[in-house]
Amino acid sequence: METADARVDPPLRGGEAATLRGFLAYHRDTLRWKTAGLGAADLRRPLPPSSMTLGGLLNHLAFVEDNWSQVVWLGRDASPPWDTAEWAADRDWEWTSAAHESPEALRARFDAAVARSDATFEAALADGGLDAVAARPDRHTGEPFSLRWVLVHLVEEYARHNGHADLLREHVDGLVGE
Repeated sequence: METADARVDPPLRGGEAATLRGFLAYHRDTLRWKTAGLGAADLRRPLPPSSMTLGGLLNHLAFVEDNWSQVVWLGRDASPPWDTAEWAADRDWEWTSAAHESPEALRARFDAAVARSDATFEAALADGGLDAVAARPDRHTGEPFSLRWVLVHLVEEYARHNGHADLLREHVDGLVGE
């Protein structure tokens, strides 16, 4: 079982875009590290009273990546599996459906979503930089999201959920680490 910490620290003296993307990559790798080497049963194991699981985290963050990079940023419709999810019946579908997925499928979905996001954000940086704006505005205010805001939000989302991953992984097999 591979559980070594292979994360790369963000740059200490990079520009703003490199620093934001470095922290995002670091947090993505933290989630990979916290879910590494686990089989289906361990990815499905909650830490009561929460129903949150490590597999659910992988699926949720794949959804978050696709939603921000493809739906909000590019203005596209949701793609599979998000487009046919039973959101009305289960608003936490991305979390609960993970229990029916193989570890390989969850990891592949996560990695594919990250690759799509990276390509999207790389193109946005080249086209308009951190001040470029998303195709879809904030649903509450109607204001456009800047790329800077989206990247900071993704770092925040991962940082929060990686704290959950720390607790879940320690519960599963005792693995601890920052």
